[in-house]
Amino acid sequence: QVQLMESGGDLVQAGGSLGLSCAASGSILRIDVMGWYRQAPGKPRELVATKKLDGRTNYADSVKGRFTISRDNAKNTVYLQMNNLNPEDTAVYYCNAEGVRIAWLPNDHEYWGRGTQVTVSS
Repeated sequence: QVQLMESGGDLVQAGGSLGLSCAASGSILRIDVMGWYRQAPGKPRELVATKKLDGRTNYADSVKGRFTISRDNAKNTVYLQMNNLNPEDTAVYYCNAEGVRIAWLPNDHEYWGRGTQVTVSS
């Protein structure tokens, strides 16, 4: 199977920066889309940013200009650099891999990480 392992969550002051990373492991042939979602207490999970295999990116309006997503396709790893954080960014951040082709399965699959906590203090 495929596992997504996130790291980098922490407590940071408003205006600060933080970097998240997520590595996918397993018999992976290809991952079409890797991205980050977040869920704050009492709110639904929402998209933060995604990056396709061809390089195209998509950002939530609330993070445009502050967050940058990147990925290392050879390492099946996605990163999220978060700058100018504010308390509204406080949430559990989840890594997502969509369109995952595994060596012995005929179809593409989707996987989620367990999440990493990001807390921004005012």
